[in-house]
Amino acid sequence: MYGHRFMDRMEKLKQCWSSLLVLAVVVIGTGAVPITYLQSAVAKGAVCLDGSAPAYHFDKGFGSGVNNWIVHMEGGGWCTDVASCSARKNTMKGSSKFMNKDFGFSGILGGKQNTNPDFYNWNRIKVRYCDGSSFTGNVEAVNPANKLFFRGARVWRAVIDDLMAKGMKNAQNAILSGCSAGALAAILHCDTFRAILPPTARVKCVSDAGYFIHGTDISGGSYIQTYYSKVVALHGSAKSLPVSCTSKMKPELCFFPQNVVPSMRTPLFVINAAFDSWQIKNVLAPTAVDKRKEWKNCKHDLKKCTAAQLKTVQGFRDQMMRALSPVHSTPSRGLFLDSCHAHCQGGSAASWSGAKGPQVANSKISQAVGNWFYGRSAFQKIDCPSPICNPTCPAISTDE
Repeated sequence: MYGHRFMDRMEKLKQCWSSLLVLAVVVIGTGAVPITYLQSAVAKGAVCLDGSAPAYHFDKGFGSGVNNWIVHMEGGGWCTDVASCSARKNTMKGSSKFMNKDFGFSGILGGKQNTNPDFYNWNRIKVRYCDGSSFTGNVEAVNPANKLFFRGARVWRAVIDDLMAKGMKNAQNAILSGCSAGALAAILHCDTFRAILPPTARVKCVSDAGYFIHGTDISGGSYIQTYYSKVVALHGSAKSLPVSCTSKMKPELCFFPQNVVPSMRTPLFVINAAFDSWQIKNVLAPTAVDKRKEWKNCKHDLKKCTAAQLKTVQGFRDQMMRALSPVHSTPSRGLFLDSCHAHCQGGSAASWSGAKGPQVANSKISQAVGNWFYGRSAFQKIDCPSPICNPTCPAISTDE
């Protein structure tokens, strides 16, 4: 009897080790990058919404890329009031305590030459997003009733300072990039990033699905402006936004790239979908103004739109085109505007450089960005005008 128990235990132990081995192979195979908690930032007040330390994932460069850096900021929307920010405190969007310890790098952060030929051997960093303000918050006081810290701008600067100390001060090439709310942060902090880096370095910025437009919604108003005004007021963002913009208009209007880009000095590349899935849902047809829920199906799947709704969606593209005029009117800037119904297209190898990824003017996103960054060729291309005209558009992408 005891022999059978012993054999059973040995078999279970064998199965356990086998499972661990498989898990290890999976983790290694995905190129998972461990998390770094920036504990030294806590003393500076540079913390997540819950007061925990900010964090990032860092895959060191090698070979010819040892002095090249790409700092990519995670996305994840915004919080506009105490309730929505408090809800984040128990998630990875508001606390580093809940962040996954490893993160698989791919797309623009990928470490394989065949899928990311221009940046695969760079120092590649993913900055985790836990402040809910696109890294712009800076409120000193903490209300003891809710214990929320609005310190996004401090988090950004603390991470950049830490990376400078770890070798970025010797950068020869550098990119500040991001997805969604992180891409907006890349635009807002772009010139500051350029100023911090060595003057001899080639420094540029890349926004992936961060070109949120000051659009008119289905009610004829601008719900997104009201939404951003709440973000700016709650997080004390005004003093962290580009002065070149806030000196001319209300601070909440400086959350819209179309008002910031005209005075930017650092080269910027914009990757965006003309029918951006997040913006169709939240800028054009936000639930708050869609009282009868007539857009509920259409905004999630354009195939379910009525003829009248499709005309309105097409009108949104026209708004996007006008908002992008500061980008395509300046030769040093780059633009990859496809007609996909997508959001964040540079985070996966499939959409970044894959054979079935989106193409504009016969170019994949990775080719367009790489050629533009290194000055091999300019790229400002706008896709065909219909949401069904580009056969290379994949299913809806929501990387972050």
